[in-house]
Amino acid sequence: MQLLRTVVSVATLTTLCAGARAQESPTPKPAEPSAQTGGAAPVAVTLKRAIELALQNSKEIQVAKIQANVADHAAQITKAQFMPNLYAGSGAGYTNGIPETPGGRAPSVFNVTYTEQVFNEPLRGQAKEMQEQAKAQKIALEEAKSSVITRTAMAYLELGKVRHSLELLRAEQESAEKILQVTQERQGEGLELPVEVTKAQLTKARVVQRVLQLEEREDELEVFLAYQLGLPEAQAIEVMPEDLPGEAEQAGDNLIAAALANNTGLRLAESDVRAKEFRLKGERRGYFPTLELVSVYSVLAKFNNYSQFFNSFQRNNFNAGIDMRVPIFSAQTRANIGLAQVNLDAAKASLSNKRSEVTADVRQKTRRVRETDAAKEVARLELQLAQQNVAVLQAQFGEGKLNLRDMEKARLEENDKWMAYLDANFQKQQAQLDLLKTAGQLDKVWQ
Repeated sequence: MQLLRTVVSVATLTTLCAGARAQESPTPKPAEPSAQTGGAAPVAVTLKRAIELALQNSKEIQVAKIQANVADHAAQITKAQFMPNLYAGSGAGYTNGIPETPGGRAPSVFNVTYTEQVFNEPLRGQAKEMQEQAKAQKIALEEAKSSVITRTAMAYLELGKVRHSLELLRAEQESAEKILQVTQERQGEGLELPVEVTKAQLTKARVVQRVLQLEEREDELEVFLAYQLGLPEAQAIEVMPEDLPGEAEQAGDNLIAAALANNTGLRLAESDVRAKEFRLKGERRGYFPTLELVSVYSVLAKFNNYSQFFNSFQRNNFNAGIDMRVPIFSAQTRANIGLAQVNLDAAKASLSNKRSEVTADVRQKTRRVRETDAAKEVARLELQLAQQNVAVLQAQFGEGKLNLRDMEKARLEENDKWMAYLDANFQKQQAQLDLLKTAGQLDKVWQ
């Protein structure tokens, strides 16, 4: 174990000193199968493949697709009134007196009715509003996909970080155990105070606590990823030590312009404004005449006493024409216009606020990416310094100039710097994903 750690440290030091920043991320060793999997062979999944599986199996996306289909069908209901509609039925019934039905039509043994709206602007405005709302549901579907990509990528990257941290902590646990043994031996020889033993015990206990916390987090991430990817809950997943694609850095240019064009929340607000404009336009034209094509064919029966109230009886009857209505005074139309105007004003105000929020959000998240990038560089240099220190102390230990306890303390510090670097790298990845989601660029990164 000591030899392996020395080789890993030297190799990593060489990479950190000579490689470009895109190649700075340390490469964790493959994680071993979890004990909860019963020894089942883990499934190796790349980040891109994990996202593909999540998009295929996400229940959230399936629900969003169903909602988009519902909106499409709902939009067709109002639109259907401008298409031919043919109905067949019967209005047969007993009559005593003038033959009529509650609807005002003559009782008939059989009838066929044809209707088609030709000119009805309020109804057309409602139809266009619902069609725009159906388009908004497709934008909501894109938002659901972006959310799934973000959660899956973050869980995948965090699982890799947690497993690498666990490897470091288990090695750190061995070092803490060695320090405790040496300190107890020196206390037995009267060379150390009891407080030093307590300090060594506390160091070991803290390491054990962190191991347990990370093991619990590892289990949570494994279950979540298995659910997202559509895998059995007990299936172990082996993640690859990788960073975000290089396109994630390139997509950072002109993000404010990209966000104003692609942010799903902003696109939904714009769609809502268009829908309200369609509705207002239609309601304002409510003062125009309405025109509808109508046609009725009916078969009448003599038992309804038509011959007693009309000069002649005709069994088969056919009527075709138009139903035109010209509004002269309509209080309802005026109220509908007022309501549509208020709804449009509210939608425009919401859109304006959303634009300001998105612009500010992109600026803030861009700064966050820069801050986490700087923090990652600091953590990298601190790790490099700790590794160089371990290399110097290793040489001194080999020459007998350094005792084992001091050597293991240096290794503990190196491990702490390793974990700090992993945390800083993951925080930068989180910030990048959050920024790309806000700017609507996630799909372009994994095309």
